[in-house]
Amino acid sequence: MTVHHNDLNNESMNSMTSPARSKQEDKSVNEQSLGGEFVDYPHCNSCDPLTATFQRVVINGLSRDENNPYDLFHALALSVKEQMMHDWRRTRFEDIQAQRKQVAYLSLEFLMGRALGNTLLNLGLTEEAEQVVQQYRVDLAQLETLEHDAGLGNGGLGRLAACFLDSCACMDLPVTGYGIRYEYGMFTQKIVNGYQVEQADRWLKGGHPWDVIAPNHNVLVPFYGRCEVHVDHEGRQHHTWVDTQDVIAVAYDVPVPGYRNNRVNTLRLWKAQATEGFDLEEFNQGDYTEAVAYKNLAEQITMVLYPNDSSENGKELRLRQQYFLSSASLQDILNTWVKNHGRDFTDFSRLNVMQLNDTHPAIAVPELMRLLMDHYALGWNEAWKITSGCMAYTNHTLLPEALECWPVRMFELILPRILEIVYEINARYLNLVAHHWPGDSDKLTQMSIIDNTGEPTIRMAYLAIVASFSVNGVAGLHTQLLKSGLFQQFYALWPDKFNNKTNGVTPRRWLAFSNPRLARLLDQKLGEQWIEDLTLLQGLKDFLNEDAFLQEWREIKKQNKVDLVTLIKKECSVDFDPEMLFDVQVKRIHEYKRQLLNILHVIHLYQKVLKGNVDNMVPRCVLIAGKAAPGYAMAKLIVKLANNVAEMVNSEPLMQPYLRFAFLPNYNVTAMEKICPATDLSEQISTAGKEASGTGNMKFMMNGALTIGTLDGANIEILEAVGDDAFFLFGMNAEEVDHLRPHYQPQQFIESSSELFDVLTLLKSGHFNLLEPGIFDPIIYAIESSDEPWMTAADFESFRCAQQAVAQTYLDKKRWAQLSIRNTASSGGFSSDATIAAYRDDIWHV
Repeated sequence: MTVHHNDLNNESMNSMTSPARSKQEDKSVNEQSLGGEFVDYPHCNSCDPLTATFQRVVINGLSRDENNPYDLFHALALSVKEQMMHDWRRTRFEDIQAQRKQVAYLSLEFLMGRALGNTLLNLGLTEEAEQVVQQYRVDLAQLETLEHDAGLGNGGLGRLAACFLDSCACMDLPVTGYGIRYEYGMFTQKIVNGYQVEQADRWLKGGHPWDVIAPNHNVLVPFYGRCEVHVDHEGRQHHTWVDTQDVIAVAYDVPVPGYRNNRVNTLRLWKAQATEGFDLEEFNQGDYTEAVAYKNLAEQITMVLYPNDSSENGKELRLRQQYFLSSASLQDILNTWVKNHGRDFTDFSRLNVMQLNDTHPAIAVPELMRLLMDHYALGWNEAWKITSGCMAYTNHTLLPEALECWPVRMFELILPRILEIVYEINARYLNLVAHHWPGDSDKLTQMSIIDNTGEPTIRMAYLAIVASFSVNGVAGLHTQLLKSGLFQQFYALWPDKFNNKTNGVTPRRWLAFSNPRLARLLDQKLGEQWIEDLTLLQGLKDFLNEDAFLQEWREIKKQNKVDLVTLIKKECSVDFDPEMLFDVQVKRIHEYKRQLLNILHVIHLYQKVLKGNVDNMVPRCVLIAGKAAPGYAMAKLIVKLANNVAEMVNSEPLMQPYLRFAFLPNYNVTAMEKICPATDLSEQISTAGKEASGTGNMKFMMNGALTIGTLDGANIEILEAVGDDAFFLFGMNAEEVDHLRPHYQPQQFIESSSELFDVLTLLKSGHFNLLEPGIFDPIIYAIESSDEPWMTAADFESFRCAQQAVAQTYLDKKRWAQLSIRNTASSGGFSSDATIAAYRDDIWHV
């Protein structure tokens, strides 16, 4: 059934999304939403509020003989959430009453991880929670392990968004995150015979105790249909998008508490729901598939995070996801504005800003224009002034292929009204370009939002740049390369738009929560304020020459390594030794991140041991983890190579005293919380000029790991912060990579390095794939190809020498501990609090 967007208001939508309810049931539902009255339950007079709430939830929800740990986890999570409700409502009310500028952070990903432990930390309720669950003979740490990682993100982009939300709440900033409530996360990664096998990540199967449904915020999002134009009696054109297939966006709110400051911000997640369940007439006639076809089509939108877009259907679904997120979020923002200010949008851009986290929500630009013009009758110029006054765009990639481009024909089918607006934006913008570069037709072609050089496509990054008042990169080098390369012509046109905001990570989760042993030591030495002002870690440098402190630092690292050893044994059946150097690379599997370079070095170490060259060899445990996109064949082959090499290394008795190697499956936030505190050496080895920033490098540094890396992304700023002797630099810089590329002959580097020659000879022999001949030929071909853009062969020898320097330094335990402390002490500039302060002051002006 086709439902027109203007046919339904919020009241009728609420009636469609829920069955008939009694007044009492309606009251209970409203009390769940942020706008309802807070229920004043009776509390135990002799105990704290958390204990009283927990006891009530347990008594109402389960009996004493049913108190299995999973039920107790849910009871505790619900109890903790209830402790936040009053501050949550107060936060929203005070922000609106004070007319504070509101920031909407639009992101297709929010990699939140488990919430219980971090929430207890921020609320200062950890000790109370431990006491509450002790009466049920359950350990709090045990309950925390029962929570499933929220499947709302995949990699650095989503984890950055989560860190930003934490910092915004901790810094008392009125920021709302907008995302999608995916039914299934990225995927659960299994390793079968060395291969990555993807399985559905149904993270919601046990429920999600942290979110609150807010049906009064539901909106309708249109798709398909056609456009009509009519002219009124004053000669003005009016565009109408008709015969649309509408989808209900159902709002779910997740609390984001600040660190002990009584602010609770909101992450609003949208779930897609059909306007009607199914066609009863078709169902009664026996056509069961068609009866639910529309429902299934609607609900596909929020079914899976990042559906495989190697097919046409996958591409269409991704586009629908992006529009669904953007439209629902903007409608919500405008509805709130109209409720509080009426239909006068004069001050809208002064009091609102939308931060676009990469190009995924760039479609918000024409959607805001559509809503302002078609729904609120604003003229083009007025709507454009508002739109261009409140949009800000963060770019996260230097890879041209990662900049999204959508076929015009797909827009024409799925979003016909949006396509009209994009064409109009482009026409007006190209008029500006023509005036800036008169007679330069090449500039018009190169800078057009619509790329007509082949099949017409829409360049979403260009659309975001044209409409945004701010365009920022996420590391110093990244922003410089954007201005001098990828977006050079836009920088020439609008130099004042471009700025840098180096990424950061939250010290609450990535130090205080993930590394409690180290956090307690920091509290003792520096006081507890470091968690809110990470620059105070500089005080650690005062203890660099205290032997007792160095010994305590080393002991904490060893205990953290013991914890990781347990995880590796459980997941990989590999025995890591906490006395060895822990050499770690965890991140998305991609050729530019060069897990392959790391694996080649492992093979080199393997050959050294086989040849008996073990004098002064530092025993090393190498860990790699990460997921390859389902459609990325080369990345999945690299996963296979890593696992095959690990099998050969770990099954060879000669290796046992010197080398262990493991590939940890299903890498996620929870795994990183164990990995990060235990790591000695952080591998940040991407090809220079390819990594935008990186945030894993910051987490490792914050926890005292030393970095081996290229001059890429935020590595450059980390090197500047810690000094040359506390960072193992190797490889070409971005300028050298660009200079070599046209003349690259990898065979020259292979022949000049006997170690690399030997590694490739062993790889070619089939030693690591005896039962699967030829499977690694594509990898070998890539390494030896002059067209390989990642320069693996060119950087191998430099990498090997840097690893020798690592080993030599690690032999001096005191020196290594001092360098580890300096890394933690120098990490203050990489707190997401510092990053958000820069967004606040330079972009948002909150």
